[in-house]
Amino acid sequence: MVHESRASDPEHGSDQVLVLGGAGFIGTRFAALLRQQKLAFQIGDLQPSKAFPDAWTQCDVTDLQSLLQIMKSCSAIVNLAAEHRDDVRPVSRYYETNVVGATRVCEAARAMAISKIVFTSSVAVYGFSSGPTAEDGPFNPFNPYGKTKLEAEGVYRTWASEDASRTLVIVRPTVVFGEGNRGNVYNLLRQIASGRFLMVGSGSNIKSMAYVGNLAAFLRFSLSLGPGVHIFNYVDLPDMTTKELVNYVLHALGRPERMRAIPLPLAMTAGYLLDAISRITGRRFPISAIRIRKFCESTQFSAQKASNTGFVAPYSLCEGLDRTIRSEFSTNSKPNAAST
Repeated sequence: MVHESRASDPEHGSDQVLVLGGAGFIGTRFAALLRQQKLAFQIGDLQPSKAFPDAWTQCDVTDLQSLLQIMKSCSAIVNLAAEHRDDVRPVSRYYETNVVGATRVCEAARAMAISKIVFTSSVAVYGFSSGPTAEDGPFNPFNPYGKTKLEAEGVYRTWASEDASRTLVIVRPTVVFGEGNRGNVYNLLRQIASGRFLMVGSGSNIKSMAYVGNLAAFLRFSLSLGPGVHIFNYVDLPDMTTKELVNYVLHALGRPERMRAIPLPLAMTAGYLLDAISRITGRRFPISAIRIRKFCESTQFSAQKASNTGFVAPYSLCEGLDRTIRSEFSTNSKPNAAST
């Protein structure tokens, strides 16, 4: 059956935005922004949405029928669904969710004549980048997550190329942090707050980061873009070295700006040992060789293209850090001078 192209536009609230993976960290913040702006949305996720149960429908991005069902009243798709942890097993789950999921989303969008898709990819498609790497930088993903995100981008680009009236926005965020997140930045902040933090290496490596409130705002902005393929890195400036970030957090918590350090070779040896134990026992550890390597590498990316659109982030990077630190670790923490 051929569906007529929809004239309705989610930018003007005449139809719903479908947020796949909307029960997760970024999706919940994005959905909150849509509700605040009175823009209708539907959440499709395997897990229930605790924040928006009224808008949630169980949906598997690898299941075409569940996608077709949930897309009936939607005119735009924002796909945040992904396997992204470092320790997903079996490894085939990255491909099933990220690539097969992209394929099924495009099949459903074709069947339902939906002409706008916003896809959250990742700067992981570039691999380690001493940067600042822009959107036309070389691809060199080093893990299954980055490789399957890059392959998924190709699936979406094929969909966009089939019809000039289609809109595809690919957003490649750097590491995202914020209130309620339990990812890599949170783990770092938690270690600093607990007093157990050990700097690995010199701390001179640069880390691009993104505050979830700003990324949600940029995804919302992306819904206003017209036909064509639009690809953006998303980064909040200024970039910090790891040492600068640690000192910033210590100051916000009212702690002395002192830290213990461990040589990188010793830390990597410990990471490989824990990896071996994990493979033998099936236990998961917060430390692994790849996480240590990621911590010590410079990962710097350019977001000039996003800035050139006229988008203005609602928060500075320092404001995002302060909001996160106050929410998660201390009611007595104070904003740094750089954020005021």
